[in-house]
Amino acid sequence: MNGAKLRARLQAGESITMFTPHHASSGLAARLVELGADSIFVDCEHGTWSFEDVRMTSQIVRSVGGAAIVRPHSHERSVLIRYLNAGADGLMVPMVDTAEQARAIVEAVRYALPSEHEKRLVVSMVETLEAIENLDEMLAVDGIDVFFIGPGDLSQNMGFPPAPRFGEPRPAEVMEKVAVAAKKIRSAGKIAGTLVTAEELPHWLKRGVQFFYIHSDPFLRRGLAGIQTALGR
Repeated sequence: MNGAKLRARLQAGESITMFTPHHASSGLAARLVELGADSIFVDCEHGTWSFEDVRMTSQIVRSVGGAAIVRPHSHERSVLIRYLNAGADGLMVPMVDTAEQARAIVEAVRYALPSEHEKRLVVSMVETLEAIENLDEMLAVDGIDVFFIGPGDLSQNMGFPPAPRFGEPRPAEVMEKVAVAAKKIRSAGKIAGTLVTAEELPHWLKRGVQFFYIHSDPFLRRGLAGIQTALGR
């Protein structure tokens, strides 16, 4: 599944899941797709994926019906181009705060792939109060497929820890800002995305969010805890 197919499904009103394997493993990435993930998050901002890992994983993930969405460490033009040329099905670009930055990302994608840029999904990450303030202008930029609200960096930008303790909710102030951004995005007729747990997903689905980034760790944590309990440990 390439980026064009993901875009078509989103535009048809479907919801899309993107799971992170947390490890530079093409095998694990493929297995997540086989188990039901629509796409795989290849995190090159915090992870250890190389350009060769991106190339190989993108090929393998597509072969089992999924798509590989790469988050680069920045929106530096040459970096975006290299990941696209390595075979990424889409880019999820962090810390996009202005319409000017959003337009530069779109231009870089179209420069890298002049005849095939429509096959790539372009995701702009909304992670600061500045980005939320500038959102109306950013939503007018042609070529951004998904506006993704990142609650972790937004929390930190607002003076909170980037992540709550396992099982605890994020600060209400942060979630209110996420809701404001999601409403703006949907009101403009654009696709909204955010990070969710399995428990949070229904809440945001009802509010029109369609693109869901989900960590695999909670499933592993709960599964292993269940085994430990069964063993009496």
